Amino acid sequence: MGGKRSGYITWDEYFMGVAKLSAMRSKDPNTQVGACIVSQDNKILSMGYNGFPSGCPDDEFPWGRSEGDPFDEKYFYVTHSELNAILNYRGGSLEGSKLYVTLFPCNECAKAIIQAGIKTLVYESDKYADTLPTKASKRMLDAAGVRYYQYQPTGRKLELEV
Repeated sequence: MGGKRSGYITWDEYFMGVAKLSAMRSKDPNTQVGACIVSQDNKILSMGYNGFPSGCPDDEFPWGRSEGDPFDEKYFYVTHSELNAILNYRGGSLEGSKLYVTLFPCNECAKAIIQAGIKTLVYESDKYADTLPTKASKRMLDAAGVRYYQYQPTGRKLELEV
């Protein structure tokens, strides 16, 4: 009788992989961000990616950035992946859950994360670490006792053929 298979992926690899796959649904030409919320017992609760709210056609709203008039830029319209994942959840409370996200959350998403009761945040990139919104996000997460850490890739290549 043989033992279990070795070389299977870790929970962090699995859930960050789901977040990365979710990011691939984003139609944003500049930044694709994905999120995956999981329960304390490692069950996927919800997913999200950055895009326009339901009912707002992505061909009728602007995807551009820094073009001058904020009304014609994406920032007034795009919903971030973290907020989409929180709003997509239909099962009740997210208290004590864990959020995997491909980009460290902005201050607005940090508010939603805290209010939703998410207790752990695993992020892949922190490329905006020196910006005020990210600094404010970390300040609020720290004050609210939300633990966060950067995903550490194993170097293993995970391939998906569809």
